Amino acid sequence: MATYIFGHTTPDSDSIVGALSLSYLKNQLGEDTIPTRQGNINPETAWILEKFGYEAPQLKNSYAGENVYLIDFMESSQSPKDIDEATILGIVDHHKLGDLKTDAPLEMWVRPVGCSNTIVKQMFDYYDIEIPKDIAGMMMCAILSDTVIFKSPTCTKEDTKACKELAQIVGIEDYKAVGMEMFIIKSDVLSASPRELVLRDFKDFNMGENIIGVGQLEVVDLSVFDTMKAELKEEMKKLKEEGGRHSVLLLLTDIMQEGSQLLAVSDENGKIENAFDVQLDSDAEVWLKGVMSRKKQIIPFLEKQF
Repeated sequence: MATYIFGHTTPDSDSIVGALSLSYLKNQLGEDTIPTRQGNINPETAWILEKFGYEAPQLKNSYAGENVYLIDFMESSQSPKDIDEATILGIVDHHKLGDLKTDAPLEMWVRPVGCSNTIVKQMFDYYDIEIPKDIAGMMMCAILSDTVIFKSPTCTKEDTKACKELAQIVGIEDYKAVGMEMFIIKSDVLSASPRELVLRDFKDFNMGENIIGVGQLEVVDLSVFDTMKAELKEEMKKLKEEGGRHSVLLLLTDIMQEGSQLLAVSDENGKIENAFDVQLDSDAEVWLKGVMSRKKQIIPFLEKQF
């Protein structure tokens, strides 16, 4: 029976590329694995796949009775609904420990780095498996994306080392230029609907008895959102009601200014303000200077409040 490998809901480039790269590695080690995905491909990931000649993993949302590996997450709120009916054989991740449980011991590769594909690179090195150029190129792009071209506070020396070595494999000297080209694609928000934008990189988190949804959009110029904030907030309100969420937050991250505009729709704005020691304006917005990482600079502070 084949084992399925997949990342979190509303997958980003790290989740999609991670499923592909980890599946290739596992297959080279003699396992029978199939890369899959839980959601649609975003424009940045589509660009990466096209650039390196790869097809997207198959869409699959039910895993009852299946053996699975998880990459880039270990939260039930980011899992398929029937994850409890699957057998988790392993997890490769760079986030905090989640709330998933298993009935048996499992393979765990969890590291405090900026990208799951950095860990997959380390796994290739550990098993002494050669990385094909196309997969190396995609992994390089995933690291550049997740670390915001090394600007994110989550970025480590291990990420930069892995990225440079992957760039050498694929034969790309100016990998930062590739990163900027990728982020220009990522900044194209005019061709998507407000709901698609809010959900482009959106994750739910269980905090106490509350569900907190946090999305993030990374662009090279924050002014692209000037005429669409009202529509984004309407979709945030709908998502809050539809999912029974306590709060829905959206980070509009400017990678050039190195900061984020936070948009909030919440039952308790005071908790949001206390989390970041700020005052939301009349539109429930605030500029967070230097904040670029949801994982490191947003979620831990929200969890302390909830």
